[in-house]
Amino acid sequence: MERNNAVSIAKGIAIILVVIGHAEMPGLLNRSIYMFHMPLFFITAGYFFSHKAIEKPFVFIKKRFKGIYWPFLKYSLFFLFIHNWLFDIGVYNSVYGNWTGGVIYPYTTEQFWNKFQSIIFSMSGYDVFLAGAFWFFRALFVVSIVFLIFYLLLNKIKWLKDKTTTIPLIIAFIGLGIGFILAYKKMFIPNFPQGGFRDTMGLMFFAIGVLYRKYEHCIGHNLIWSFVGAVIVILAAWLKFSGMNIRPLLQDPFTLPLTGIAGWIMTYNFSVYLAKFNNSRLVRGLIYCGNHTLYVFVWHVAAYKLVSLIKIWIYDLDPRQISCHMVIHDYSADDYFWIWYTIAGVGIPLVGYYYYSKYISPRLPKISNLFVKHGADNAG
Repeated sequence: MERNNAVSIAKGIAIILVVIGHAEMPGLLNRSIYMFHMPLFFITAGYFFSHKAIEKPFVFIKKRFKGIYWPFLKYSLFFLFIHNWLFDIGVYNSVYGNWTGGVIYPYTTEQFWNKFQSIIFSMSGYDVFLAGAFWFFRALFVVSIVFLIFYLLLNKIKWLKDKTTTIPLIIAFIGLGIGFILAYKKMFIPNFPQGGFRDTMGLMFFAIGVLYRKYEHCIGHNLIWSFVGAVIVILAAWLKFSGMNIRPLLQDPFTLPLTGIAGWIMTYNFSVYLAKFNNSRLVRGLIYCGNHTLYVFVWHVAAYKLVSLIKIWIYDLDPRQISCHMVIHDYSADDYFWIWYTIAGVGIPLVGYYYYSKYISPRLPKISNLFVKHGADNAG
């Protein structure tokens, strides 16, 4: 079993769960997904953190710009530039939107340039209806840099013992402490889109990932851990605990570490078990999915629209419901369309990327490859 294969499988499972959650699978299992699916990505990012970054911090920061900021920038600007065109062809309209009644409108020239600047300078302003999940790009970018800065500062404290353990542990408690203050005081961090709670919890989970990798050999791997983690996650969902909300409840800083770690233990131990069968098509598919989570992350909401067209035709719905975010809400509680949304949301981006990289990209000028290929996949 190769450890990287297990992590890739875990990432593949996680991104599939993200797509299922966004597809509005009803019931307890859907609530369970939201208990841990985003913490799992932050823990995975921390798992891959190399202590060599302390020796070469600018190399680490450069990689973060290339692996996180650059994909965010190009895809956010792409969706920005086609925003008004999507109104022209009927994908967007100002009648249907999300569950809370929010809808979207064509951008004026002033709105366009404001969003253009926000995307570049604050990693905000992206299209919330096709790129609403892009908050993760910004959060992971900020978390990675902040973790490095804290590590460099704490590393200067000479009396700290076993710094590869104590420093990540201190940073984890810093993130947790700030998150508690934000939840208790109902505060927002200035200049942080969405208030900063997700970012501070992400910092905590990133540090947990660093610690887990160091002590993985002591913890070991066992399917029993997966079962225990699953029980905790499902029980938390039944008790209606929250995921990484924009506006946290006071209980959230206390419950999120439990559900996030339980979800990671559940997924990773199961992935270690699956990695033993890496010759099977299912496992190879999960590895491929895990190594290309970025493309699923970016394109799954757009892929949903094809399924929405079919649902509109079957149920004879108002064609303008194609604009519903993220999927069509009518009948979603019992029509099992979430299965087809999931297949499209995962399959179309991966198949599209495979054929692009194999048949189209090699025939294009090298500079065009920058739009799709950018080195390591850091979306998860």
